[in-house]
Amino acid sequence: MTIDQQFVEYIVKSLVENPDAVVVERIIDEKGVLLTLTVDPEDLGRVIGRRGMTAQSLRTLLRALGTKNSARYNLKIVNNDDHHGGSQASSDDDSAAGVDNSTDEAVETSEETESDFAKKSRKELAELDDLDI
Repeated sequence: MTIDQQFVEYIVKSLVENPDAVVVERIIDEKGVLLTLTVDPEDLGRVIGRRGMTAQSLRTLLRALGTKNSARYNLKIVNNDDHHGGSQASSDDDSAAGVDNSTDEAVETSEETESDFAKKSRKELAELDDLDI
């Protein structure tokens, strides 16, 4: 598994309820590197976020990684929920429209939990920053 796959997998597994269901596949084509992300259907809303903001943030982080590695990354989030007929939510990192079929699933958390999560995330990202990539 390459560093870009590990990077996306690490972030997404931190967000979802079912981290064992996270799969990141990597394909290189003429447009660059395509990372295809598959998660448990119940976690799709957490990965996409409200109005696609979480997915867009993932793409922004990938763009930064691509700058460092001189590569162009695209992230495709696969909706593998049988209720939606296997449709896909995707866009390349130049898209400003966001994801159309996102779910605005409310995640009930208290402010205290959010700040703990934020602190934990910052610490984990700082540890990632210390890695020689």
